[in-house]
Amino acid sequence: MKRVLITGSSGLVGSEAVSFFDDQGWQVDGVDNNLRRDFFGPDGDTTWNLERLRATTRHFTHHDLDIRDRVSIADLIGRVKPDLVIHCAAQPSHDLARDRPFDDFDVNATGTLNLLQAVRDKCAESPFLFMSTNKVYGDAPNEMPLVELETRFDYANCEHSEGIDESCRIDATMHSLFGASKLAADILVQEYGRYFGMPTVCFRGGCLTGSNHSGAELHGFLAYLARAIREGRRYRIFGYKGKQVRDNIHAFDVCTSFLEFYENPRVAAVYNLGGGRENSLSVLEAIERLEPRIGKSLEIQYVDAPRQGDHICYISDLGRFRRDFPGWELTRSIDDILDELSVRSGAQRG
Repeated sequence: MKRVLITGSSGLVGSEAVSFFDDQGWQVDGVDNNLRRDFFGPDGDTTWNLERLRATTRHFTHHDLDIRDRVSIADLIGRVKPDLVIHCAAQPSHDLARDRPFDDFDVNATGTLNLLQAVRDKCAESPFLFMSTNKVYGDAPNEMPLVELETRFDYANCEHSEGIDESCRIDATMHSLFGASKLAADILVQEYGRYFGMPTVCFRGGCLTGSNHSGAELHGFLAYLARAIREGRRYRIFGYKGKQVRDNIHAFDVCTSFLEFYENPRVAAVYNLGGGRENSLSVLEAIERLEPRIGKSLEIQYVDAPRQGDHICYISDLGRFRRDFPGWELTRSIDDILDELSVRSGAQRG
C-alpha cells in the first residue's frame, strides 16, 4: 500500500487530500495540531473536521504534531517513510502575520525547512508537494493595466485575459509578512529540488475553497462570506469598492493535481493553481450570487482602506500546468462551489 504524509490534515486542502488519497487506497498519515484555533479563535477550530475524517476514512492515522518541532517531524518521517509528502500546513493570514511575525515565519518558512530536510534525509525520492500561494508575487499583479467594470475590475489588455502566469516577478514588491514567509518557503522548496535533485513542486494557489473550510474573517473568502450571510454577521469589505477579483478552485481539484504530479514528477517545478477565469468572482459578485442561494441578505460594512499588498484583480493563468499535465481539468464550476457553500460549510460542527 502506498503511503502519503499530509501536513495541515485538518484544514481545507489537507482534509480533502486525506479523503481523496484514502479513497484511492493509500495509507494516510496526517499531521495537524489545530494551530488554526490559536490563530483565529473558535471560527478557526478544526476539531470538527478531524472528527469527520476519523469517522469516514479507512486508512487514516492522525499525528498531533507541530511542524516547528524539528526532532519530532524528522522522527515521524523516518518511521513512516512516505511515498509522497503533501505540505499544506501554514499560517495563512496577512493580518495575523503583521501581529505575530515570529509565529508566521516559524510555521511557514522554518516548518517547511524542517520537512524538506527530513524528507531529504529519510526518503529523498518521494515527491514533495508544497501548497504555496499567489501572494509570493506580492502586489506586482496590481501593476497590470486594469479596467473598472460595473461589478469588478478586470485586465485591460486582451493578452492578459488568462491572468497571471509564473513569470510574474517576486521581488521589488510588497508581499505582506505572510507573503514574505511563504516566498521564503517557496524558494526553499525549489532549491531542495535544484540543489539536491529532489522531485519538488510549488503550487501557487489562488483562492482555495470548499465546504470543509473553517473560514474566518482573516482567511477563507467564500467560506467565511457564506457563513456571514447564514449567521447574520456583519461583513467587512476592505477597499476597491468590493470589486476586487479572485479565482476560486475547489479543494478536490487541487487534490487531483497532486495525484497528477505524483504520477509524473518533476524537479523544482512551479505552477500557478486556481480556478482560472471561469471560476473568478469579485466580492460584490459573490455576495449577489450567495444571498439568493442562502435566502438571507448580508449586512455590509465598507472600509475605505484596502489591506496592504492586497490584489485588485488576480486570476491564475493555468497554462503551464495544463501543458505539462493535459489530463487534468477543473471539475467543480463556480456555481458548483457556491451551491455547496450555500448549504453547508466549515461553520457546521458535525
